[in-house]
Amino acid sequence: MNYRGNIDILKKQTAEHAYIIPISRHRNADGSMNIDQFKTNWEKHMAEFEQIKLWESTPGFDDRDPLQHEPYLVFVPAENQEEARKKGTIIVAHGGGFSIRTGGEGPNIALYFHNLGYNTAILTYRLLPYSRLDCLADMQRAIRLLRARREELGISGRIIVMGFSAGAMLSSNAATHFDEGMPGAEDPVERESSRPDAAVICYGAFTGVSFPLPFGMTPADGLFGRDRREQLYLAPEKNITADTPPFFIWQTLSDDGRYGLNLAKALNDAQIPYELHIFEGGVHGIGLADGENDLGSNVPHITHWAKLADEWLELHRAEGAV
Repeated sequence: MNYRGNIDILKKQTAEHAYIIPISRHRNADGSMNIDQFKTNWEKHMAEFEQIKLWESTPGFDDRDPLQHEPYLVFVPAENQEEARKKGTIIVAHGGGFSIRTGGEGPNIALYFHNLGYNTAILTYRLLPYSRLDCLADMQRAIRLLRARREELGISGRIIVMGFSAGAMLSSNAATHFDEGMPGAEDPVERESSRPDAAVICYGAFTGVSFPLPFGMTPADGLFGRDRREQLYLAPEKNITADTPPFFIWQTLSDDGRYGLNLAKALNDAQIPYELHIFEGGVHGIGLADGENDLGSNVPHITHWAKLADEWLELHRAEGAV
């Protein structure tokens, strides 16, 4: 199948600000988050693309939330495939606290890195009431799926995970929990490795064990694990090994710099390559910091993160490019 039509759709939608829901519209009259509008708006516009379902029938998926579709990718091929095979494919995972879908951290990011010469793939992963482990299974499957279909898609095996807020937590989990695939699996996708070649962590990878939970959350929320065993499993800094891929980490001081510093220390202790940027100014959810976010926030100094990430990925570009 030819996915080049997705390029024009993505350009048109982002030019029309299709995924941006201003913060003034985030809540209902009673102060509760208007979750349904985010899910509805996302699926309305995603329906225009050629999609790739992660599974023919998603394990554990049911009708508990009628506004969620089975998880899928929207693949956006690069203009120059020869160059993109070297640069790799970036899986973009939006934020939203595992409750909503923040478009400025999804399609807008995918277009930016498409314009830098990468293949990009926008991931629609499961949200609450599904668990963090379900979300992780979606990301792991997405990595395997792209590798299993690399000849059809014209891509290399170099897969980069890039996430924002909740998506960054998900990306860090994928970069610390992976396997090399099961050679004898009946499903050819499951024969592929789920290890990403690099992880770009954008104001996320929060830990539920090293510091107090962010944003006033409590253990009862369950977003950082439903019990102590799961909390430790989902804390990336507790799961760094010699096989962990390189990390690019950035955040702002508004998210408490200790989160980035703590993850960087764990990587440093294991001698895993990493780069860390903690920007002064800006706030959580800023995306590209170019005004195309729900906050309408434009902070030119922070927009540098994306070019820095591209340059850093160039340092590691040979990894997985087969």
